[in-house]
Amino acid sequence: MDSYLIQVNGCGDHAPVLDVHLKTNGNAMSLGKVKGRKPRWAVRASEMSKKTFNPVRAIVDSMKVEPNPKKAMISLSLGDPTVFGNLPTNDEVTRAMKEALDSGRYDGYAPSVGYQSSRETVAAYYNCPEAPLKAQDVILTSGCSQAIELALAVLANPGQNILVPRPGFSLYKTLALSMGIEVKLYNLLPEKAWEIDLKHLESLVDEKTACLIVNNPSNPCGSVFSKSHLQKILAVASRQCVPILADEIYGDMVFADCKYEPIATLSTNVPILSCGGLAKRWLVPGWRMGWILIHDRRDIFGNEIRDGLVRLSQRILGPCTIVQGALERILHRTPPEFYHNTLSILKSNADLCYAALSAIPGLKPVRPAGAMYLMVEIEMEHFPEFENDVEFTERLISEQSVFCLPATCFEYPNFFRVVITVPAEMIIEACSRIQEFCEIHYQGAEGVPDMECDK
Repeated sequence: MDSYLIQVNGCGDHAPVLDVHLKTNGNAMSLGKVKGRKPRWAVRASEMSKKTFNPVRAIVDSMKVEPNPKKAMISLSLGDPTVFGNLPTNDEVTRAMKEALDSGRYDGYAPSVGYQSSRETVAAYYNCPEAPLKAQDVILTSGCSQAIELALAVLANPGQNILVPRPGFSLYKTLALSMGIEVKLYNLLPEKAWEIDLKHLESLVDEKTACLIVNNPSNPCGSVFSKSHLQKILAVASRQCVPILADEIYGDMVFADCKYEPIATLSTNVPILSCGGLAKRWLVPGWRMGWILIHDRRDIFGNEIRDGLVRLSQRILGPCTIVQGALERILHRTPPEFYHNTLSILKSNADLCYAALSAIPGLKPVRPAGAMYLMVEIEMEHFPEFENDVEFTERLISEQSVFCLPATCFEYPNFFRVVITVPAEMIIEACSRIQEFCEIHYQGAEGVPDMECDK
């Protein structure tokens, strides 16, 4: 009988972990005792999963409220332009997808950063003298949300902080906290059409600040920054040497009396990662095609950030190849009338909603200039039976079957957000119900119902 001893001894503070005898007489083998470990099930969720928290889901899921069964539900809460079928994508867009699928050329893996030809297409589409782009400046991603995730992951380490707008898209905080990155909220000013409070913004910068997130046009505000305001934002970033993560998924989705300025076109020295995608402008959020545009005129990011983005992109091997194959046709053959018609519908809905809600005592909507949203202030002193915007919107559901997101979801209490992509007749009906709700619950300065509230 041959006998072998395999032993791993502990060192330092660690006990021995393995002590196995193998006996080779015939086929018999026996394992000796395993030292230092008593087998037991101990499966636990990771720290990252425990730190992942979506305030929208947390608030909405905790709203245990049933709509009024006598009234059909009208949801003005979901930022998905496809829900009601009134905003379909263009035929050229779907035709491009069908051709890419039928070609059989896009069924395999692509490079994790995207096909070279697809990156060239995106670079050519957004290239301009003020902010030149080449294929190597483009990283294709699985939707704009993954673009934001990769940009955050390459710019910030655990223990650092990022500057995030308030009110702002909840995903920034969700992603940052899951990565162990601190979030510092800078204020937007409703009385100035949601411009950034620049003094407050700059006061938050410290030696651990990794980047500044600028969302323009804005979710949830529907605001669009002017050229001069963007230049002031860039001046802060330049003074403080803080790179910008620009969430520009609603880029070019602005109303006719306004102009969208990509922030990278206004700066030669601040390094910018601009995140965008097909979801909103082309009305195909489910296709999950996004991108990061690397603007680095002074070579501040250098190879390190670019290489980091490539490595991070390799975790999921890139976005859908079929959509990549359709990109050239989507970007270059979608007719201008499609964009114009979409914006005309959104502008008309925004005007309808703003006018109707402005006439309701106790509500103060802020006129939007683009994107798909409108924010409404609740003058809570006139609705004393509700403690906050969450209670207000809960009762609006239970009494009127109208669902608006409480702005607590966006770190901005006592407001609510309205999505303006729904059909016009639903906007009119929803606003009528909101008016009825407010007339019932509104109280004037003396704490009694205001008899003038129906004017």
